[in-house]
Amino acid sequence: MFGFFKRMSAPIVLAILILISLASIVGDRTRVSRNDLPWWQGVLLEITVPFQEAVAIPAAFLGKTWRSYLDLVDLRAENDSLRISLSELKETNLQFREALVSSGHLDQIVDMRDDFEIPMLPSTVVGLDVNPFFRSILVDRGSEHGVLAGNPVITHEGVVGVVTRTSAHAAKTMLVLDRQSAVDAIVQRSRTRGIVQGRGSGQLAFQFEAQGGDVRAGDQILTSGLGGVYPKGLKLGEVAELTEAGGSLIQVAAVRAAVDFGRLEQVFLMLRRGPGMDLLYETGEFFDPSPAPVEEQVGTSDEDVVNAES
Repeated sequence: MFGFFKRMSAPIVLAILILISLASIVGDRTRVSRNDLPWWQGVLLEITVPFQEAVAIPAAFLGKTWRSYLDLVDLRAENDSLRISLSELKETNLQFREALVSSGHLDQIVDMRDDFEIPMLPSTVVGLDVNPFFRSILVDRGSEHGVLAGNPVITHEGVVGVVTRTSAHAAKTMLVLDRQSAVDAIVQRSRTRGIVQGRGSGQLAFQFEAQGGDVRAGDQILTSGLGGVYPKGLKLGEVAELTEAGGSLIQVAAVRAAVDFGRLEQVFLMLRRGPGMDLLYETGEFFDPSPAPVEEQVGTSDEDVVNAES
């Protein structure tokens, strides 16, 4: 019997507490008007309050922790959403800035169209030739857009080069920096004529007759309109320095190119080809700008290239 009561002591105590609680609830409903509790209810209340507080503290802590976790999950999701929105806004802002830059270039080229009265086709540079013997770029306009070999290529800064080969939707352009490039040019100030040749680097060389030539550092070099490639008045560059002529009949001036080829992104193809270029391309006498074998390049002089274009 003692063992039975020992095993059932906890359920019995719980049952007694439940009965006392029920009795307290019934008593409260029947004694609403009384202010003081009976002594046995007061004792029961004093016993149960600490127990309820002990149970309520961990429950409140767990509830607060759970709510904080949910808040953190929501905050993380909100941060991810804001981060995506910020990236989209940055991309949109970048596109707007690029559009403003491009529109500025287009405004400048509109003025050039009015000056030269030549149709111009905007194009984007999509490739660079890394061959050290041949400086060229690839643009995203070709024969389907009316582009022909021999069409000049420019920017709002000045001369870029000339189209040498075309496909349906692309064109290869030889830059004025190329060693095979030779352009008949004139000094804007003194009207001294000469030939601007590429050096294969970032500079150009202006060759002119030493006797009677009037060229100074800072002079602007423009296309003369002769040679059948470029119209007159396009900017080629600025004289950086002159070399001593000595006993030579030809003097050479180093010229900084007008175009910043390191930042070349957008160009304009002039849909015009001079009569001389038409004749050269039809008869097949125009030089092939593709890089020749080394032994052939060594045997080709700059004078031969100048004569080929002139």
